[in-house]
Amino acid sequence: MVSSGKRSFTAEFEPAVLGRRRSPRAPVSLDARVGRGGLDRALCKVVDLSLNGAKIETFSELRRDSVIWLTLPRVGHWAARVVWSTDFEAGLEFQIALTEEDFEALTAS
Repeated sequence: MVSSGKRSFTAEFEPAVLGRRRSPRAPVSLDARVGRGGLDRALCKVVDLSLNGAKIETFSELRRDSVIWLTLPRVGHWAARVVWSTDFEAGLEFQIALTEEDFEALTAS
């Protein structure tokens, strides 16, 4: 048997899931505080917001899967899980989604 040197393979492909977000996101620039409870609150900036979460910029180290408190202007303290984190940014998933009213208040110009 003579081989042509070509190899073939079989693979299954799954279509990419686009728009996996549960709710629309809005770019914002909100001064906020982040902490783990107690007095260890640090300043941060919320740069992206949805009903279910936020993206923040911070100089505080946040560990993936930790639960933190995000203090938002006009709506107060919000418990969130750190979904991902880099040196200066983190993605948060709120334990309880924002209400439409709170979201609108935070994203209003």
